[in-house]
Amino acid sequence: MTGGLPPGTAHRAGVALDTLVRVQQDFPIPGVLFRDLTAVLANAPALADVADALAWAEADVDLIAGIEARGFLLGAAAAVRRGLGVVAVRKPGKLPGAVLAEDYALEYGRGRLEMHPDDVPAGARVLIIDDVLATGGTAAAACRLIRRAGGIVAGISVAVELPALGGRAATGEVPLHALRAW
Repeated sequence: MTGGLPPGTAHRAGVALDTLVRVQQDFPIPGVLFRDLTAVLANAPALADVADALAWAEADVDLIAGIEARGFLLGAAAAVRRGLGVVAVRKPGKLPGAVLAEDYALEYGRGRLEMHPDDVPAGARVLIIDDVLATGGTAAAACRLIRRAGGIVAGISVAVELPALGGRAATGEVPLHALRAW
C-alpha cells in the first residue's frame, strides 16, 4: 500500500472480506461460484476499511473509475475517502448522450461497458475499482475506455481476485492490487 493508508486498515479490510463475503454456488448461472460483497457494503466499518484499502492502492491518481455495479459503490466510497471524483463505467443503455463502448468476454458470456467520453480529462491518472477480478474482461474493457477518453490507467484495485480464472493476464501491464485472492 502507498500513500496515506491508516495503520491496520489493510488487515481490517482483509478480515472483513474473510468474514463477510458470502459464497453463492451456481449464480448467476450454473457452474459459477459467486463472491457476494453486499454484507461488506452494509457494514459501515468494513466498508470504510475496504474503501480505504482500495483507494490507496495507487497514490498518484486524479480520478477513480467504478465499474457497475458493486464497483460503483466501492469506487464512490474510495473516491470520497481520497477526496476525488468518481467516473461511472456502466452497462449498456444506462448513460444519456454520447458514450464510448467496449465489448468484453465474461466467465459466463459476453458484455459491454460504456462511459461518457468527456468524464475523464486528457492526461488524468485514473484508478479503476471493482469488487471482483475473475476473467479480467470487465477490467480490461474499463482500461480501454479510460484510454480512449484520453486518460491514463494508473492501476486497478479490486477487493477479491480469483487467480484460477486468469484475470490478471487480461489486464496487461497495468498495476493490479487485490485485497484478497481466493
